[in-house]
Amino acid sequence: MRLVVTLIALLAACAASAQTYPTKPIRLVVGFAPGGAADIISRAMSDPLTRALGQGIIVDNKPGAGSSLAAEYVAKAAPDGYSIMIASQSGMIINPIVNKNISYDAERDFVAITQVTSSPLVVAVHPSLPVKSIRELIAEAKKNPGKLNFATSGNGSLPHLATALFDALAGVEMVHIPYKSGGLSVQSVLAGDTQVTFATAPSVMPHVLTGKLRGLAVTTRGRSPLVEGLPGMEEAGLANYDVSIWYGFFAPKATPRDIVARLFEATTQALQDPKLKAVLAPAGTEAVASRSPADFAAFLRRDAEALARVIRETGVKFE
Repeated sequence: MRLVVTLIALLAACAASAQTYPTKPIRLVVGFAPGGAADIISRAMSDPLTRALGQGIIVDNKPGAGSSLAAEYVAKAAPDGYSIMIASQSGMIINPIVNKNISYDAERDFVAITQVTSSPLVVAVHPSLPVKSIRELIAEAKKNPGKLNFATSGNGSLPHLATALFDALAGVEMVHIPYKSGGLSVQSVLAGDTQVTFATAPSVMPHVLTGKLRGLAVTTRGRSPLVEGLPGMEEAGLANYDVSIWYGFFAPKATPRDIVARLFEATTQALQDPKLKAVLAPAGTEAVASRSPADFAAFLRRDAEALARVIRETGVKFE
């Protein structure tokens, strides 16, 4: 009887906690340095999410190891709804597949809250590189094998997979130079330290629009309404290539279901904010909410199967 009373008391306490949540600011952990897409999206969402939750959002950048350090941090955080993470398929799916030293598992250690954005990557080059199209980039890479450097947001990141897949399908060999964030990788191309990047639209398009970088294509099969003026990969000359990047919110696995539901509802509300859409659209990304946390979890399982198949069938290496 004493055990039953104790359990009832614990359940009542959990229910009360969920009903009053949140009572203090929430930490939104970003696995990359400031300036990349995850950081841009997080900061753009902080105001509408603050209004929806009634508490402040603290954007906490923890860069390193392709966002794996941030994922490990959040996986071990208290499952109380006050530490959540924004992540893409790079951190939640690809890293655990290609890096056996990673100590977390997306399904075992996290609960999915909702998808928040979707966008194509953009292939961009330094203006000094004598190419103006994907066909010309392939020709240049074939003419100079191992001489072109491509910058990404980290080893095992989606931009890394996207470029490695491009190399495999185009029959070229470019040299991978990983950085700690998409922002830093784009800065390296701006500086001329590297020549090519497959980067997220929010981090690269402002520089394409000012002419500091030359955009060649988006990484989806067809053109994207999010990025005007650039062809899709099929039109650009590389058939059977189709890659896009999403970001979503995650919490530690044992986070109470009612708190996850509250975070889902607040995020869905925030994603409807016209000001947020106005910020994201010019950067080539769109707000996309899942129908439910369970729907997002099912989406993750399907995407994991598809990415594992791409890695297996193309023989992409991530050393």
